[in-house]
Formats: sequence, C-alpha cells, structure tokens
Amino acid sequence: MTREHDGRPADPDGARTAPGGDSSMRRRRRPLHERHERHVEETVEIDVPVRTAYNQWTQFKTFPRFTTVVRGVEQIRPTVTAWTIGYGPLRHRFAVEIVEQDPDAFLAWRGLEQYPSHQGEMEFRPTQGGGTAVTLRMRLRPRGATKALTGSPRAGQLIARLVRRELWNFKQFIEGLGQASGAWRSTIRNGRVQHDHPEPPRSRVAHWPVG
Repeated sequence: MTREHDGRPADPDGARTAPGGDSSMRRRRRPLHERHERHVEETVEIDVPVRTAYNQWTQFKTFPRFTTVVRGVEQIRPTVTAWTIGYGPLRHRFAVEIVEQDPDAFLAWRGLEQYPSHQGEMEFRPTQGGGTAVTLRMRLRPRGATKALTGSPRAGQLIARLVRRELWNFKQFIEGLGQASGAWRSTIRNGRVQHDHPEPPRSRVAHWPVG
C-alpha cells in the first residue's frame, strides 16, 4: 500500500493520537506549501511482536544487511547518525537526527543535509494475530537544482517503489532472525534523550547504539 503525492496538506491539528488514546504517539507536521514536496507512505505487516520489530529497527548498523541502498551508518551524537547510501560506485553521505521516539510505538527523524531535505517516521502497531503493522512515511523537500530530479512525477514513483522494497526487505530480515539483535529503548523528545535519572557526567553519557 504505497501512496505518493505532492503538496497534500498536513493534518489540521498538526498531531496524531495513537490508537487506543495513547497521546504519547504524535506526528508533528508543519503546513505544506511547497509545490514540489513528495510524500511516500508504505505499510507492511510483519510476523513478529511489536517489541521485536521496534527493537530491530533501532539497530541502524544492521541496515546494510537487508537494504539495497544503505552502505553504512556511523554515530555522530546520541541522536544523530551519518548514513552512506549508494548504488554501485556512487555514494552519498548525510546526517540524520532522531527528533521523536516512543519505544514500541513511534520514531521520527529529519535529514540534516541541505539538498534535498527530508523527514520520515515509523509507526508500530500490534495486529490481531500478534504481529506488527509497520508504517513508514517520508517527506522530501527538494531545493534548488535538485527539484529537476526529485520533483518530477517519475522520480516520485521511483522513490515510492524503493521505500516499498526496503520495508519488505526489513520484514523478511526480522522474520528470518526471529528475535532482535539488539535494542535501544529510551524516549526522545525534540531531539533530546529523556533521562529517568539525573544525567551522569558528560564523559559517561550513553551514545546511540546503532547496532
């Protein structure tokens, strides 16, 4: 189920409440005014519990094991990672910041590169059969000369197909493992890790474990 469109207005209230009234799951969206914005949404059902699917998704360093475009992930700061993607000999490196995260429910990020900028979010919901419905949404906001490439209808279709394929690859990967290879279960608000206890000295602050 892939949806790809441009210029669709955001939810009028700017937020979304999780099924069952859990207000901790929110999607913060700004009004969309740019003609060339591209939106892609894809949902897949995975035959593992929500906790397992969520835990594995947080292990970013494993992404090259199942995706076709991610070549490497490097941690920069507790909530910032650098991703290298590419086909064949071509490579592109950019930073991503996790801005919101609720364990077993929701994760949202934004690209820190300038051309093109992008945002994304993952939503995890339990299914009646004990599995997980995972929804991936991405918004591309091309700038300058990149509009000629990422702003075209054909480019939007290619992006939608890529998102669908990579999410399906994740499904096959975690179902094959049967259990998560690791986990990172802290909560993030506005790009900051929420600490249940007083923050330790800076030299002891835990880094984002990417795999």
